[in-house]
Amino acid sequence: MSTPDTLLLVTTSFPRWANGREAAGSFVSDLVMELARHVRVRVVAPGDKALLEEIAPRLSVYRYPAPQRRLVNLHPWNPRDAWHILRTLRAGKAALRRATSDGQVRHTLALWALPTGQWARVVGRKAGIPYSVWMLGSDVWSLGRLPLVRGVLRNVMRDARRRYADGLQLARDSEAICGLPVDFLPTTRSLDTREPPPPAAAAPYKFVFIGRWHRNKGIDLLLDALTLLADADWECIAEVAIYGGGPLQRTVYAKAQSLLDAQRPLTIGGFIPKAMAERAIVNADWVLIPSRIESIPVIFSDAMKLGRPVIAMPVGDLPRLMQNVSCGILASEPTDKALAEAVKRALHSAANEFSIGIDAQARRFDLATIAADITREAFIGE
Repeated sequence: MSTPDTLLLVTTSFPRWANGREAAGSFVSDLVMELARHVRVRVVAPGDKALLEEIAPRLSVYRYPAPQRRLVNLHPWNPRDAWHILRTLRAGKAALRRATSDGQVRHTLALWALPTGQWARVVGRKAGIPYSVWMLGSDVWSLGRLPLVRGVLRNVMRDARRRYADGLQLARDSEAICGLPVDFLPTTRSLDTREPPPPAAAAPYKFVFIGRWHRNKGIDLLLDALTLLADADWECIAEVAIYGGGPLQRTVYAKAQSLLDAQRPLTIGGFIPKAMAERAIVNADWVLIPSRIESIPVIFSDAMKLGRPVIAMPVGDLPRLMQNVSCGILASEPTDKALAEAVKRALHSAANEFSIGIDAQARRFDLATIAADITREAFIGE
C-alpha cells in the first residue's frame, strides 16, 4: 500500500447552496480549494443525501445526510429535532469511516470541535489517524457551558495533535478548558476582486451591512441607530445598504419601513452570494459590524482585503484588533446610541485615512498563508 498522502477535512460547514446563506461554508470551500493546491484533500460534509462528489482530481467530498438547520440550533428535547440530531451524528461518523477506509488519509482536520472533532477522535483512534481541531465560539461559549458536553469537548481538544481557534479570546478560553496550547487561526475567505478602488475621501458616504438578521449580529441595533441620526447627518449619507436574512426578518422590514417613509437612502436586500457581497463592499465606503456577540466575523477580513474601514461594536476580539491597528471606528459600547455616535464620527472622517492599518490587517488574514501553515503542521510537523 502506498504512503498515505491525503488531508481529510470533516466539517458541518461546507456549502450546499450558492446563494450567500452559508458564510462559514464559503470560507471552508475556499480553504479546501487552497489546500488542494498543496495536497490531496477529502472533505466529509453535510448534504441532502449520502453521496460522493469528485470535485477535482485532488478533491473529493463525502456527503452525509443532514438537516439544513445547524445542529446547534436544534433542540434535543423536541422529538423531531432529537431524531435529526441522532440521524446526523450517525451519518457523519459513517461518512468519516468511508472516507478513511482505504488507508490514504494521513491527517484529519476537524472543523469544528463538536460534533466533528469527536468523530475524528473516535474514528481516528481506531484507524490510527491523528487529527487536529479548529474551535468556533459556538463550541466553547455555547456547548462548552453544558457540564457533560464540556467534558467531551475537553477530551476532543486534549487528544488532538494541534488545537486552533478562530478568535484571540476564544483561543484563551479554549486553553482554560483543555489546559493545553491553542493557536489563533483566523477564518477568512478567498476574494476575487483585485486592486479595489479606495473609499471616498469625504462624505457623502455609502455604508453596507452584510450578515444574518439575528440578535447576536445586532441588525436591530443598527436600524435603531439609524433612526437616531439627524437630518444633517443623513445629508452626509449617500446610501445605507443592508443584505441578509434570518429570524429578525419581520423586525428588519418594520424598522426599515419607517426609515424609508422618512425618505432615508436605505436599501434592503436578501442573502447575496460571495461575488455580489464583494461588489457591495467595494461599492461602499464603510462596512458596518453592529454585533452584540462576536469573535472575528468573516465580514471583517473581507472588508480589510477590499480596503474598507469598518464601524464596529466593542465586542469579542474587535477592540484588540482595532485598537492595535487603526482600521476603522469602534463604538464606545454595544448600544444603538453609541453606534449612532460612531457613524457620526465616520461622517466627519476621511474613509481613506485608514489604508495603512487596513493593509496590515489584510496580510494577517491571507488564505494562502493559512492553508500553507495547516499543511505544514499536519504533514511536515509530525
